[in-house]
Amino acid sequence: MSHPATRVLTVLELLQSRARLSGTELADRLDVDARTVRRYVSALQELGVPVESEAGRYGGYRLRPGYKLPPMMFNEEEALALILGLLAARRAGLLDAAPAVEGALAKIDRVLPDRLRGRVQAVQGALAFTPLRGGFAASDPNLLLGISEAAQENRRVWLRYRAADDMTERTIDPYGVVVHRGRWYAVGWCHLREDIRMFRLDRIQALEARDETFSKPLDFNCVDYVLESLATVQWGWPIEVELELSLEEARRRIDPDMGTLEETRGGVLLRTQADALDFMARFLVQVDCPFRVLHPPELREAVRRLAGQLSRYARRSERGRRARSPIGDDT
Repeated sequence: MSHPATRVLTVLELLQSRARLSGTELADRLDVDARTVRRYVSALQELGVPVESEAGRYGGYRLRPGYKLPPMMFNEEEALALILGLLAARRAGLLDAAPAVEGALAKIDRVLPDRLRGRVQAVQGALAFTPLRGGFAASDPNLLLGISEAAQENRRVWLRYRAADDMTERTIDPYGVVVHRGRWYAVGWCHLREDIRMFRLDRIQALEARDETFSKPLDFNCVDYVLESLATVQWGWPIEVELELSLEEARRRIDPDMGTLEETRGGVLLRTQADALDFMARFLVQVDCPFRVLHPPELREAVRRLAGQLSRYARRSERGRRARSPIGDDT
């Protein structure tokens, strides 16, 4: 855990980088409670740093306009966090990021002390990643910046959107951007559909900010919305399977976007969809618990086929082991 003085300086860095931050935002970023945030702010004020607090629903903390400190040096944890983030972005191929990543790495390298520079360069030389299966859907950096800025400023945007089978123009109130399984989703109120919707960024063809502003729902969570939407979207075979698990254990073993879970007398009811029933049969085996297929009957047949296939593989493996054993070996 970092020293409290480091946390106080981090508050100052955050306030220098943002016009205003709420107590909740600071607490989340520092992984502390609101009372601790107030103590950090008081410490800065005692040092003569002009931190102003604003009460009310949209209140928070800010530095007095015009107040700036010289750039601060990175400590070891901050430098490592930056390097790992940049290397992960380069590895994932985000935004065709290679030139930007190399430029940022070079700039960070220039401002690090010699000892820290050597350690960070050692990480860059030693760190390797396994192949990224499936990859990431590329996102235009200007598009990502534009919609993120609009979400931060509560500003409405117009966009041209290419869905699977049509092209539409619509205005939305963007609440935020979520990255899930290699795809980027903008979430917000769609004025065309008069409902909350999510939009894949790689399908947005054009984006323009508007002058109109909006208010976000206070209790809305973009991540929860994306996961629930992906879990309940209608496609492929509708599937119902009863798992002999507790609800808590089922949630631990099954990703929230895989489907919905409902506690029953016999365990947990999983409702989901799948294009390929063979894939679903393999998934149920990986969950690693007794289960009963309620629907569709074709999934039962897919499970039987998989069981037969695994049985044949096991027998073949056993025959091969016996063939390799020396004659007379009793082991």
